[in-house]
Amino acid sequence: MSRGSTWLPHPLLSLLLLLVWLLLNNSATAGQLLLGALLGILIPLFTRRFWPEPVHLTRPGLVFRFAGRVLWDIVVANFAVARVVLGPRSDLQPAFVRVPLDLEGDFAMTVLASVISLTPGTVCADLDAEQGYLLVHALSVDNTEALVQQIKSRYEAPLREIFAC
Repeated sequence: MSRGSTWLPHPLLSLLLLLVWLLLNNSATAGQLLLGALLGILIPLFTRRFWPEPVHLTRPGLVFRFAGRVLWDIVVANFAVARVVLGPRSDLQPAFVRVPLDLEGDFAMTVLASVISLTPGTVCADLDAEQGYLLVHALSVDNTEALVQQIKSRYEAPLREIFAC
């Protein structure tokens, strides 16, 4: 059977949708399990045509460690942004920074851009896959090269391992 005709085109996504549904409802009753399972099956079925290339994780175990790192960075960045925003205006040093990419594949690049945008104080303003760079806006930058190296080491390097780029 071809990949496009299966009932579970993305089984991990289906499981994740079920878990998120149960967490959002704070309930694991039979009705919520059934509705979550139904959503976990239907959403990937209806969105499979938007997934142009199959995602292959070469080291799926790293995904959980990477997700933990991102969540931790989000918490820490929230406090850093609060300190900068509530402090003197002279602490603000906004800047656009070009981050050269070693990643390959649209999905991996999109994940990196999303992670950067999810982290408070930074947002991905442009992704140029052809020239291989991200344009990142940061709320306060003392050293642009240090920011580039932080993004590359904390986010891009693990994504290269996860997606074998």
